[in-house]
Amino acid sequence: MTDTHSPLTRYLIDLIQQEGPISVATYMDLALSHPAHGYYITRDPFGRAGDFTTSPEISQMFGELLGLWCVDMWDKLGRPDPFVLAELGPGRGTLMADALRAAAIVPDFIKAARVAFVEMSSILREAQKKNVPSASWYNTFSELPAGPLLLIANEFFDALPIRQFQRTELGWCERRIGLAPPQSDLPFQFGLTQDAISPELLPAPVRNARLGSIIEICPLAETIVSQLARRLQTNPGAALIIDYGHLESAPGDTLQAMKNHKYVDVLDMPGEADVTAHVDFANLREKAEGCAPCEPVQQGCFLKALGIEARAAKLRQSATPAQALEIDTSLARLTEQEAMGKLFKVMALTSPNVSTPAGFAE
Repeated sequence: MTDTHSPLTRYLIDLIQQEGPISVATYMDLALSHPAHGYYITRDPFGRAGDFTTSPEISQMFGELLGLWCVDMWDKLGRPDPFVLAELGPGRGTLMADALRAAAIVPDFIKAARVAFVEMSSILREAQKKNVPSASWYNTFSELPAGPLLLIANEFFDALPIRQFQRTELGWCERRIGLAPPQSDLPFQFGLTQDAISPELLPAPVRNARLGSIIEICPLAETIVSQLARRLQTNPGAALIIDYGHLESAPGDTLQAMKNHKYVDVLDMPGEADVTAHVDFANLREKAEGCAPCEPVQQGCFLKALGIEARAAKLRQSATPAQALEIDTSLARLTEQEAMGKLFKVMALTSPNVSTPAGFAE
C-alpha cells in the first residue's frame, strides 16, 4: 500500500509509535522548525503569495515608526555607541529596512547601530541579506553580542511552542497528540495524560479555572523574557514586543493554523501550515523580573501615539488616487479595532530608571 503521508507526517507517526503521544509543544516545534521539513525552514511564508501577511508587509509606515521609536529610545538611553539593534524573527527584513531608512535622519544612530537578526531559516536569511546586508545573524537570543541593546520582536512569540493543560476530575492534565484510528482522515488526535501536573506550573490567576478549561503556557517565551530582563538589568537597553494575544492570563484554546490566508485544522498539515497561539502578555510581564516593563497597550493606540495618522497624511500628498486608497486601507488594517488595532498588543521592557518609552503612559 502506498504511503501518501508527507515526510514530516511520517516522521511524527514514527515518533509517536516509538515514544507514545507527544506534547503540543513537541508537535508545534517539529511542525515549524524540523531541520529538514519544518514550515519556517522550507519556505518564505509571507505576503499574498504566502500564507499570512504581517504588519511590516502591510505598510512601510509600521517599520518607519518603529525605527523612530528606536531613535528616541536610544537618545533616552544616553546614545550608547556602539549598541546592538536586534530583531527576533525578522521575516524578510522588511521591518528593519524601513526602520533604518527612517532612522537615517539621525546619522549618529545609524553609525552606532550593530544590526543583529535572530533567525534559523536559511531561506529567510537570504531574503534578509538582500534587504539589510549590514546585519549579522544568530540562532538564538542568548547568542546576541553583549552591550547596550535595542530589540524588536514583532510576531515572534506567537510562533514559540506552547504546552496545553486541561482541568479534569484528576486535576490539571497535559494535552498530548497521539495517533487517530486508522479510518480517520487525520493521522493525529488530541488526548490527555493520565497523571496530573502541579498547578504551580500554571499562571496563578488561572489555576482555579473551572472543570474542562484549557490553559496554555509557553516555556520558551518565559525563558527568553527572563534572559532579556536579566540583560536589561546589567546593560542599558529596551525591548519592544508586538504580537496578538491577551492582556490578562485566561483559559482558552488559542492554538491555530493558517495556510493560504485561511484557517485550517491544526493537525491536518504539519509542516505545510503556520501554527501559532496567542501570547499571554500578563505572564510575560511577570517573568520580566528586575527590569521595567510598561503596561501593554493595543497596537492601534500605540501606532496612533507614534504619529501614524500624520505619516499617512504625508504619504498621501505625493500619492496617486490608487496609492492613497492603499495607504488608507493599510492604516485602517493596522489600527482599527476590528482589524489588528485591538487584537495586537505592544509591550516594552526597559532597563531600570530609564524614561518611559514613546507610546506608553507615563
